[in-house]
Amino acid sequence: MAEQDHNYDMLVLGAGPAGLAAAIYACRANLRVLVCEEKLSGGEITATEQLDNYPGFPEGINGMEFGQRLEQQALRFGANIVSGSIEKVVLDREWKKVITTAGEYRGRTVVIATGTRPRSLGVPGEEKLRGRGISFCATCDAPFFRGKKVAVIGGGDAAVEEALYLTRFAGNVLLVHRRDMLRAISYLQDKLLRHPNVEILWDTVVKEFTGEQKLEGILVQNIQDDSVTEVRVDGAFLYVGRIANTAFLNSVEMDASGYIITNEEMETSVPGVYAAGDVRRKFLRQVVTATADGAIAAMMAVRYLQ
Repeated sequence: MAEQDHNYDMLVLGAGPAGLAAAIYACRANLRVLVCEEKLSGGEITATEQLDNYPGFPEGINGMEFGQRLEQQALRFGANIVSGSIEKVVLDREWKKVITTAGEYRGRTVVIATGTRPRSLGVPGEEKLRGRGISFCATCDAPFFRGKKVAVIGGGDAAVEEALYLTRFAGNVLLVHRRDMLRAISYLQDKLLRHPNVEILWDTVVKEFTGEQKLEGILVQNIQDDSVTEVRVDGAFLYVGRIANTAFLNSVEMDASGYIITNEEMETSVPGVYAAGDVRRKFLRQVVTATADGAIAAMMAVRYLQ
């Protein structure tokens, strides 16, 4: 392939809602755009059964379908999408360089939209039993636990939403939360607390996942009296926070948690480099805010190139 075929006006790292929105806006501004994505276009929203709070879909929309629509729209406007993981980036030059498993590409601007990944607990048995009863995606794995008992670890919106989803399949759902109240929004809490098949262990943390070939139980500790109990479960779903996918970066300013620091124009500390979506330090991480970030980043890149 000729060298110019690897040169773009904009490189977009990540094909979630933020990255694809950036690609759509940039392509409409006649920029030559390449999107690099390691997994499915649409990002983690593709694992969501029903996206209910994105404006314009009064009946909601399946997460996978939403991601496919975003991809189709970006392709229609001329974006190129390649599949590969990022190995190295060089961003502090006029032409920024991104090396991926699919090839090496250069861009005059870059939008980083690599999102986040689930945080693990780091307790014994977790790594060994991941994929053998331990999951981070109820939508993906709930059908494997029909009529069984499962635990959900966490107390935020994601944990409560997925616990409610699991009640469609599991016979019993146990929510394990380290505090004495949930952090999820009120209407989700109300639905969970009223559900007859949900039990909540308050003030409780997981100390160990037990089982040899598959998950058989969890050791939990009450943080009030330090008592430890083994609870038999067939599955465990972890929702204890997120980690920014920024390990490949070393030239843009980030906070102590690895989230990219930007201003309201999505500009990072490096000229011509922007961040959008969940990967940037921000208050609200939702699909609607991610797409807005992507649009702003693209238009700021257009202004930069002009």
